[in-house]
Amino acid sequence: MAQRRGKDPVATGIGLFSIALGVTQLAAPRWLARTIGLKGNARQSQFMRLRGLTEIAGGVGILARRRPAKWLLARAGGDVADLALLARAESRSHARTAGAMGAVAGVLLPDLLEGVRLGRGDGSDGEDVSVRKATTIRLPQEEVYDFWRDLENLPRFMVHLESVQQLDETRSQWRAKGPGGRPVEWEAELVEERPAELIAWRSLPGASVQHSGRVRFSPAPGGRGTEVVVELTYSPPGGGFGALAAKLSGEEPATQLADDLRRLKQVLEAGEVARSDGSLEGHSLTEHLKQRAAQPTKEEVTVR
Repeated sequence: MAQRRGKDPVATGIGLFSIALGVTQLAAPRWLARTIGLKGNARQSQFMRLRGLTEIAGGVGILARRRPAKWLLARAGGDVADLALLARAESRSHARTAGAMGAVAGVLLPDLLEGVRLGRGDGSDGEDVSVRKATTIRLPQEEVYDFWRDLENLPRFMVHLESVQQLDETRSQWRAKGPGGRPVEWEAELVEERPAELIAWRSLPGASVQHSGRVRFSPAPGGRGTEVVVELTYSPPGGGFGALAAKLSGEEPATQLADDLRRLKQVLEAGEVARSDGSLEGHSLTEHLKQRAAQPTKEEVTVR
């Protein structure tokens, strides 16, 4: 791959290493897992393959940009995911696994340092992030719109949202669970509204997370109900570190939004959210590492 003029040599080395590691993880996942002391079972091999794909994508992203701060920080997130897997995985050689964890920690440090160093100079960490997700709901357009327009319904399918209080016709008070479970509050205002078609909003000055968004409602093709398209734009608190922490904890807006729309569809079509012990609150790295066959929640078992 051609290297751009002025490319940082450390970032180039990390990018090449990431691609080489990813190819190995894809080509020989079981062998690599057993080499680092794991049992090399089907779950571990599958995780290796998934990490191989992300390593290759990250390496290409790092090599394609002259100052790839965000790609380096994202790669650091992968390093933390690897550490989490190694810490929880069934091991056949604890000494080898501990050595592998030390090697991953050694790679994590340059990823973070280089990402932060490059991010200071290119302004990339101050850029807004845009997210777009869609779903189709088998209900009339007006009914779906009315449910969303009553903002106090939102916590019913947005698990990170604790409450929404309507202050007047356009302003509302929001309370949510922030990083680490700490409560976050802000005020938002409606900036555009077309009945049964569009709701647009933005946070007011002083909000802990500056963001804006819009929801479009339109007939789904083939008379299959209503297509709901949500677009969000936000400034990650804490820059690159904040975005990385959100991704690792499952609190990244793109991940949250996909989970929220899945639950919205379930609430409107079935009247409740289908839940299992492994996915009470949507995506999270920890829960994925513990993933198993779906089971009823503990509360449901007790009732039965």
